[in-house]
Amino acid sequence: MVAPPDPFAVANALGLVAFGAAGALKGAEADLDPFGVVVLGLLTAFGGGALRDVLVGRTPASLLTTGDVTFAFVGVAVAVVLSLSGVAGRDHPALALADSVGLAAFAATGALVGVDAGVSPFGVVLLATLTGVGGGSLSDLLLTRVPVVLREDFYATPALAGGVALLAVRAANVAPPAPTATCVGVTLALRLAAIRYDWSLPSL
Repeated sequence: MVAPPDPFAVANALGLVAFGAAGALKGAEADLDPFGVVVLGLLTAFGGGALRDVLVGRTPASLLTTGDVTFAFVGVAVAVVLSLSGVAGRDHPALALADSVGLAAFAATGALVGVDAGVSPFGVVLLATLTGVGGGSLSDLLLTRVPVVLREDFYATPALAGGVALLAVRAANVAPPAPTATCVGVTLALRLAAIRYDWSLPSL
């Protein structure tokens, strides 16, 4: 009997490819040279996960295996192909979709690492949010932009909601991979809806 895929591994691979592509597309939009495009793609792919791992006291996963680097480079390669095809711009649907998928996938990996590390429910939600927004924020800073999490009210909120959803499904004793899938689904649906309908939180 074939063992089911590891939910963390699936979400991690999805996030690495998506954020690798999103970061590289941002680099292309900013007219960086090929090296800069690759660096920005890798930073976006690895930044949130590295922050997550450091917070729970473990070596970043990207330094322990070549698999993570491979997935990130796949994302960068996809972005290069899209850029050469004329798809390069922060408002293009390809960038928005890649960024949303990366946010959702990494929110799930952050929550799973938090559960595995035995942190509190608050810690699980915090790790989900930081993992989701960390890489994109670092790449924005490298481009001397205000991070999108500070410019768009409804960017971190979907990741936070996804972390809560994962905890709720786990509390109901639903077997894997349902908690991970729920986190990814909730985060992705909320982020895409926010983009489609221009959602924002009320100001104080």
